[in-house]
Amino acid sequence: MDLDLNRYLPQLIAVSIMLLVGFPVHEFSHALAAYRLGDSTAKHMGRLTLDPRVHLDPLGSILLFVTFVFTSIGFGWAKPTPYNPMNLEGGRWGEAIVGVAGPISNLIMAVAAALPARYLLANPELAVQVPSIVLLALDSFIFLNLVLMLFNLLPIPPLDGSKVLFALLPPQTAWRYRPILEQYGFVLLLLIFFLPPGGSIGGQVITPVLYGLYAFLVGV
Repeated sequence: MDLDLNRYLPQLIAVSIMLLVGFPVHEFSHALAAYRLGDSTAKHMGRLTLDPRVHLDPLGSILLFVTFVFTSIGFGWAKPTPYNPMNLEGGRWGEAIVGVAGPISNLIMAVAAALPARYLLANPELAVQVPSIVLLALDSFIFLNLVLMLFNLLPIPPLDGSKVLFALLPPQTAWRYRPILEQYGFVLLLLIFFLPPGGSIGGQVITPVLYGLYAFLVGV
């Protein structure tokens, strides 16, 4: 099967930037939040850095390439950032802050990429002077960051949003259900995204929010 690289080049560029910049920034944000809240685990393990070599997971990186390039829905992961919740200031809320730091970094990167994209869309006479491959790669990078932000905010272990959920729940409820959710969270994710007929529940929830955020940032 012949692969038309020109067709997929913008997505390939966006995923490459995501692996070299996006994932490291995401995991670094977790590590920095934990460090600022009193836990040095990530620092001692060499994860308080933007060096992509210490953050990337081979399987997660390959899946991100395959799913985003060929389906436009990015699904992948980096190595989870280690931290000890017992060392964090603020108890459960400290853990929630560490959890949400990663998705917030994705939003910041999406906004940073959307600013020039929005400006160029508002000034077509300038946009025509920029190579189309640059605009398409910028567009893909914005979209990919928003996808990963929304996905990670789902309140299901092991995703970052679960830390926020456990902070919001009454302590006794969180203590009772957290082990169950952490044990079966991955199975629950599969059920939400792949099994329901007529379109996945996850897709029905994320898709309208995703495109609404994208339109708001880019101004289309």
